[in-house]
Amino acid sequence: MAKILITGAGGFIGGHLVAEALERGHEVWAAVRATTSREFLTDERINFIVLDFTDEASLEKTISEHLTAHGPWDYVVHNLGLTKATNYLDFERVNYGYMRLLVDTLRDLGALPRVFLLMSSLSVMGAGDEDGYSPFDEQSIPMPNTRYGVSKLKAETYLQQVEGMPYTIFRCTGVYGPHERDYFLMIKSIKRGVDFGVGFKKQLLTFIYVKDLARAVMDALERGPLRRAYYISEPRSYTQAEFRTLVCRLLGKRWVLPVKCPLWVVKAVCAIGERWARWTGKAVTLNSDKYNILAQRNWQCDITPARRDFGFEARYDLEAGLREAIAWYRSAGWL
Repeated sequence: MAKILITGAGGFIGGHLVAEALERGHEVWAAVRATTSREFLTDERINFIVLDFTDEASLEKTISEHLTAHGPWDYVVHNLGLTKATNYLDFERVNYGYMRLLVDTLRDLGALPRVFLLMSSLSVMGAGDEDGYSPFDEQSIPMPNTRYGVSKLKAETYLQQVEGMPYTIFRCTGVYGPHERDYFLMIKSIKRGVDFGVGFKKQLLTFIYVKDLARAVMDALERGPLRRAYYISEPRSYTQAEFRTLVCRLLGKRWVLPVKCPLWVVKAVCAIGERWARWTGKAVTLNSDKYNILAQRNWQCDITPARRDFGFEARYDLEAGLREAIAWYRSAGWL
């Protein structure tokens, strides 16, 4: 049994990471804020630790007291991150700054774990090949075209430069499953009879079911520090039409209206959304970052290194994952 710290434990992915770690018999410490919902963290085996990343002194004191009482963590999964922001400096502050603060604190206290796994994103790569549709691979150079992607790449780069740091990095594609809300909104729209798509050029989407991701994280931790970044995805890609067809079949929908929005229309809407967010001070889904993500045509990536180094295999294809997710959405009253 290993001691494992999971930051961002109250979020969609974090809750599944906690569940998988418990299933494997680890001593799990769920890092949360004082205000974090614990709706999906109800297992009595979970140990909670409140970490305030906005207060460096408080963070160091809390971790120091934990080390004195319980000893160091064997594994740390840094899953804390921000995907939407009204002030884009918040991406830098949270996605890069908070990770750096955690790493520096652990190092200064002499408590670096056996493995520090950073949950990054495929967004660090940017647009990729949108002519020949070749997948991102080991030779691909990260060129993020979103502020979110830049902040994640900065976190990756810092981690790689810390001397003696036993790190592993996961660049995840679109993660879906129970508790997730963005793909849920797409499913909900299809249930209502409309499926919105963006652009007319071919788009190849990739997905990873959250339980497959959680298993991959634990497998990678148990293999030790791999000191490289891995793409994490189901091995095949899908078109928007294939996604829609699967959802329709699982929902029992016979007819759905597919609506294709030209990229220039989406760009205008996203620009309006961004201005609205600045005026109201509330983060919105549609902004310039989101436009670049929606406009991207090729999300394929090579998972061969993950298969080779820690035996990664996705047990769920998109149909199986959607079936389980939709069943959960129904049981939870979301659909």
